Amino acid sequence: MKKVLKASKKSMAMDYAIREINVPAEEAAKAGKKIIGLNIGDPNKWDFETPEYFKDALRKAVDETDNGYGDSQGNLDFRESIVRREHAKHGIDITVNDVHITNGVSEGINILMGTMLEEGDEVLVPGPGYPSYSQYIGFYGGKVVPYRQMEEEDWAPDTDMIRKRITDKTKALVMINPNNPTGAEYEAKHIREIGDICAEYQIPLLSDEIYDRLAFDGDFHSASRLSSDVPRIIFNGFSKVNLMPGWRVGYFYYMDENGLMDEIREGAMKQLRARICANVPCQQAAKASLEGPQDYIVDMNRKLKERADFSYKRLNEIDGIETRKAQGALYMFPKIDLRGRWKSDKDFVLNLIKEEGVVLVHGSGFCEEFGKDHFRTILLPPLETLEEAYDKLDRFMKRHSG
Repeated sequence: MKKVLKASKKSMAMDYAIREINVPAEEAAKAGKKIIGLNIGDPNKWDFETPEYFKDALRKAVDETDNGYGDSQGNLDFRESIVRREHAKHGIDITVNDVHITNGVSEGINILMGTMLEEGDEVLVPGPGYPSYSQYIGFYGGKVVPYRQMEEEDWAPDTDMIRKRITDKTKALVMINPNNPTGAEYEAKHIREIGDICAEYQIPLLSDEIYDRLAFDGDFHSASRLSSDVPRIIFNGFSKVNLMPGWRVGYFYYMDENGLMDEIREGAMKQLRARICANVPCQQAAKASLEGPQDYIVDMNRKLKERADFSYKRLNEIDGIETRKAQGALYMFPKIDLRGRWKSDKDFVLNLIKEEGVVLVHGSGFCEEFGKDHFRTILLPPLETLEEAYDKLDRFMKRHSG
């Protein structure tokens, strides 16, 4: 009798909704359905192209740099470039010792959750919020504690709820700004309030700022500017703004003048050493992307804002769909009036794939408590593709209006 090998319960419990929804979409495509994929925030799958000088830098790096192992913390010259970048953007002073290079932001999330959490520890995360945080919190035995983002206030964070949900088991608070999946951009006052709470309770603030230069009004407020009594770890990367999603380059840096996270630094560094190093040639190319012309970002924001404005208008014209306007990032998070026609937002998304071939992500995949009865869509496709997708969605909603 053949033995059946079992996967660990914690691995089987992982459910990254953004890519899990690809499975039924691929099945529909095999059955002959034309698919319009609005589920993954990959600019390069649409009409956003990695600048040529980034590519030239990678080719040169492969030919001219040492293709052996790199520093486990990240190549020194690359970290120096990031220090300069963060100072230019936010006027902050960090050192190369504060900066740690990872294979995408997702590896940084994995490493820090593995460092911070013991069984039963809690992490406050935005609801709805990017699911990698909840997946890795759960994987390391932690408990996800969502705090509400208030839809009626353009998805502003509910700081009163944050305070009420802190316990003696709270180990960190996650903030994502500009936000995935809502497209919200937090006001400076909300960031200060969150920082004040973290300082009061001595809880590290993990601020995910990978969309920092995709704030449509150009007035992004970074958590790096908070007062020095707020222990912070800032995440950023090169997949979105720098149009390098497949290159897998990210980083995080500490801001912790009081030394509350000294042991966290040591534990995270042990994990970084164990995984050896981040991709060496791609670090060189990412460094070049910080130091060359940045004008492509202006065009990128122009396109995204135009597509956000179109999506806002078109989606709100569909009976049973209502959405707030995106202020940044690559996403919008509309509300669905299910009216008993579908059992859940996931059932709605699966039904839409089957009937119309439009692939969205169910809102409950971003938070069961505060994401349900919604879906996430992307702002990346050209207007004609968005128009086709939302015309199909409109037809779908009318078909089920009875």
